[in-house]
Amino acid sequence: MNEYRKGLLYGLLCYCIWGLFPLYWRLLDHVDSFEILAHRMLWSGVFMGTLFLGIRKVRLSAHIKQRRQYWMLLLTSLLISFNWGLYIWAINHGYILQSSLGYYINPLVNVLLGGLFLHERLNRAQTVALLFALAGVLYFTVDYGHFPLISIGLALSFGIYGLLKKKMGLNATPALTVETFWMMPLAMVYIVWCCANGTSALNHFNALTWLLLLLAGAVTAIPLLLYGKAAERITLTALGFLQYVSPTGQFLIGILVYKESFTTAHIICFCCIWVGLAIFTVDTFKRHRRNKK
Repeated sequence: MNEYRKGLLYGLLCYCIWGLFPLYWRLLDHVDSFEILAHRMLWSGVFMGTLFLGIRKVRLSAHIKQRRQYWMLLLTSLLISFNWGLYIWAINHGYILQSSLGYYINPLVNVLLGGLFLHERLNRAQTVALLFALAGVLYFTVDYGHFPLISIGLALSFGIYGLLKKKMGLNATPALTVETFWMMPLAMVYIVWCCANGTSALNHFNALTWLLLLLAGAVTAIPLLLYGKAAERITLTALGFLQYVSPTGQFLIGILVYKESFTTAHIICFCCIWVGLAIFTVDTFKRHRRNKK
């Protein structure tokens, strides 16, 4: 299997896992969203530290040699922490459809960012796809009565995260290890503070809750690791193409499992996004086949 196909496989696995995330986080809807985020940050650091420094016995300095890159990874860790926190809050407050809309928009945000900053030129089909997405969001805003802040926040934060990871060009495993290490101190302080105030879920023993919070590190880090490996091997545009697998899973869970309301504004907005994605998908497939020939 060549590197490009490996990248596609890593990306597909990553987005399939993310598509099932609402089922996991809703099991913790009795825990404060910020505490869930803190546990994600803490146990992700423990998981990555064990994986990279313990099992592989490799020093981070062997992969990340410039001080500037450590500071860039602080920025990416802040972006992904914001994305995690907003996503958890949306899922546990009944906004699964808005979160899925954000990740439907994100592939097209990737295309836009790739064109602006990585010189991945937008052709006519990609431009039309972006216009359909924009039309859907604008209609939703006007008809539904408020701007989809959750959707746009998720799309932009994850899109910029992917852009910065792509520009740094670092190996996925050490980069993610440093990101999670940046997050750990604040997460530990917050968890200790919650325990001291008696507001932490850890103050009330519940085996399932404790296990889910503990596993949050592996559940978080594994798809991010796959995402980083995919970003190393394929273009940001191709990565955006794969991403619609994740919001489709979230969308179906929101409608079929949690019975969220699906209004006319939702229908028109999602249809515009889907038309844009269809145009983008067909164009990507044609160009890939043409390049192979």
